[in-house]
Amino acid sequence: MGEFVSAVKNIFAPKSSRVLRVLLVDFGKDWAERELAQKAGVSSGLAHYVCRTLVELGFAARNMQNRIILVDHLRLLKRWASYNQYDRVNKFLDYFTFEREIDRFVGKFPGLDLEYALCGLVGAWLVAPYVRPVDVHLYVSSESEAKEIAKRLGLNPTPQGGNVKFVLPYDEGVFYGMQSVRDVKVVSNVQLYVDLYNFPARGEEASSQLLEVMLKKWQLKREEKQRV
Repeated sequence: MGEFVSAVKNIFAPKSSRVLRVLLVDFGKDWAERELAQKAGVSSGLAHYVCRTLVELGFAARNMQNRIILVDHLRLLKRWASYNQYDRVNKFLDYFTFEREIDRFVGKFPGLDLEYALCGLVGAWLVAPYVRPVDVHLYVSSESEAKEIAKRLGLNPTPQGGNVKFVLPYDEGVFYGMQSVRDVKVVSNVQLYVDLYNFPARGEEASSQLLEVMLKKWQLKREEKQRV
């Protein structure tokens, strides 16, 4: 049991953050701890201690049915984002494309039946067009998946400075809540925001625009729940 206690001294650690991601992506839903653990892909013990910590910190509460629900989602999102260091915790594989037009390059992804999800500035640009990216970042499940995508898209590996960066994630949880935008796979808005908050080269600017989109969606969910 001690390992779970030590694990949630930092609720933003990789496996613990899976619980946060589920709560934020599926905002407005209440959860039984076991159900939340299954959805997040963590043990029931870890889910219990993460939930307990969230309640103690005022991010979540238990309703009359003893189910967990977020009560301060915006503060939790910003705290997590301020902690996350996208460019330090992930591994990057640099590739190069001669295609200079982002629209044309992104247009090659629809129908690509491989495990990937666009992220970073290009993901935010698809969801909330504001900051136009100069390169493309995408999460992939493995180096072999990156090589297969590179082969299909005609990309060339480069030691550094590539304009296409395959990102091997710090945790597989980044794929949770993946969405389809223009028939292209993109990580959830929550993951986009968390990754961009401390990202250089206009990351904070892009995350601010993205947050406006998220707040509107959360407000709609809140209104829908009140009508039920």
